[in-house]
Amino acid sequence: MTSVSTIFQREINAYFLSPVAYVVIAVFMVFSGYFFSIMLGITQETTLRYSLAYTQFILSILTPVITMRLFAEENKTGTIEPLMTAPVTDFEVVFGKFLAAWALYSVMVVPTAFYIIFLAWTGNPDYGAIVASYIGLILMGGLFVSIGLLVSAVTKNQIVAGVIGIVALLILLVIGLASSGGEGWFYNGLRYIGTYDHWDTFTKGIVDTRDVVYYVSFTALLIFVVVRIVESRRWR
Repeated sequence: MTSVSTIFQREINAYFLSPVAYVVIAVFMVFSGYFFSIMLGITQETTLRYSLAYTQFILSILTPVITMRLFAEENKTGTIEPLMTAPVTDFEVVFGKFLAAWALYSVMVVPTAFYIIFLAWTGNPDYGAIVASYIGLILMGGLFVSIGLLVSAVTKNQIVAGVIGIVALLILLVIGLASSGGEGWFYNGLRYIGTYDHWDTFTKGIVDTRDVVYYVSFTALLIFVVVRIVESRRWR
């Protein structure tokens, strides 16, 4: 775990020593604040459910910006080679990078706690639903980061990695939304693959084991795939 923490620290420093972290956090706060104010005026919500519904769309765009450089930049510049010859395992490299990106994602959503304070000041919020929503938000972040990590691992251009990552996450969102009214095994399958229904359950205040398993299992599977991709490059 010492090697994981070293990789983690390396990537976190890279984020905050460049404008990336500050720009992503600022953009997220501007748009999430805008949607919060709009939904508060329309619905008088007490759970953040409606404003957080737009959060998935925002995060689908911003998370690939966080992950796009993790492997793509090093693949392009060749700095991945010294890392691969260092006394660290492929899993430690991948997991350290994953944790750093997930940590930045979590830091990005922390300021939205001010919305809870505002709701508490103006009314009587449903804290159970809010807590469930944030559990879902963090779990969803793990999946989003792992998808972005996978895309970055198979490309050498971080802009390409960012664009492909955004498209992939938006497709998962659209699949879930488009299948929400359908019936039958086909639509059920699309709903399970898509992210919308899994996220929406949390915003209703329900922490369903099936949704937790969805996020954790797919995140773990994608990390495993990235480890195998990195491992294959070691023997080239």
